[in-house]
Parts: sequence; C-alpha cells; structure tokens
Amino acid sequence: MRYQIVRRDQSRSFPDGDPFLAAGVETATVVLYLGVAPVADLTRAAILVELGMECLGVHTDEEAGEEGSNMLGFGRYRNGDDDPSRLIELVRQPRSRSSAIEAATAVFEAAGFEVVLCGDQAGRIINRLVRPKYNTVLRFLDEGLATAEDLDLTCRLGLGYPDGLIERVERGGLIHHYEATRALFEVYGTSAYAPARRAVVAKARERR
Repeated sequence: MRYQIVRRDQSRSFPDGDPFLAAGVETATVVLYLGVAPVADLTRAAILVELGMECLGVHTDEEAGEEGSNMLGFGRYRNGDDDPSRLIELVRQPRSRSSAIEAATAVFEAAGFEVVLCGDQAGRIINRLVRPKYNTVLRFLDEGLATAEDLDLTCRLGLGYPDGLIERVERGGLIHHYEATRALFEVYGTSAYAPARRAVVAKARERR
C-alpha cells in the first residue's frame, strides 16, 4: 500500500537509510508525520503520528472519552540506541475509524512489520512493561543482591531471556532509560516508574 512521509530531522522509528523511508511516495492517502506536527485531513484514509512517550491526545485534543478520527499514533519499538525492532505499536482512541486502523496496519505489514494495537496511554505497551523491570534489577545491583553478571545470567538461564536486563538497559543507554522512566513517572506517579539511581547518575553526568 502506498504512503506519504512528512518528516523533519531524525526519526527514532525510521532513522536515515531505513528502506521504509525510501519507499514513500509524494502523495498518498496514508500520511506519516515523523517529528512534525500533524495536519488534520479527514479526506485521507489514515494520518499516522510518530509518538515518543506522549499520548496521541496531545496531538488530537480529547473529548470526554469520545475522541477519535482517522488520526492514529504509532511507535516502532527500539531499545534506546539499539537498532529499531520490527514491532510497531499502533495507537488508537475510543472513536478511531476502523478503516484508518486497517489502512495503517496494511501499510506497516506490507513493509514487513508486526503490528499490535493499543489504547492511548503514555509509554504504550512495551515501555510500561519493561521499564519497571529495568528499575528493579538496577536497584538489586545497588543493594548488592548479586553482581551484574550473575543477575544477567539468571535472566538468561532462569527466565529464558535472550540477554540480561542490565546488559540490555545499559546497551540501550541509561540516559535513555532515565528519560523514558521520568516521562512515565510524571504521568502515572507510581514508584515502579521512578528512575533508578544509576539512571539518575548517568543523566547528571551528561548535564555536567
């Protein structure tokens, strides 16, 4: 399915050189906005807004739970500075058009992505699941429960993870983890999302 891309600067979902960017056309009924404020246009099949940690409602306004149109949000999961994954989290609102969801799904699946549909919550699915786990294991390291190597080995051999949680969060970048958890903590206010000490230290060192 054909799609148009409107972008400015780098995109976390589709960095420079990504083949998805090259396949965009000049005009299409599905438009993706990457790092650019979206323009509402109900004549389009779907308007897709690349999200950071924010909600789609930031770009569409909200109407007492009745919001929704042909504008959807999306994020391609990426562990910090790692290469982007093949997973797209597609964000809908209560009254989002089913035809827009179908058009967006068709665009991404035609490009080889796996698409999951989720409600309009800050952090979507994956970040809300994994960030508390990263915080927990970083706190275990601070408390001296085990070495980083042993904690990661436990995750791989005991839980079947492909890599350890400390290895993964450090590879993605503790500063990125700080920024992600800080954004979630501001929205949800629960201790599980409060940035771990090591992430706070990494951010403070960056500022220096």
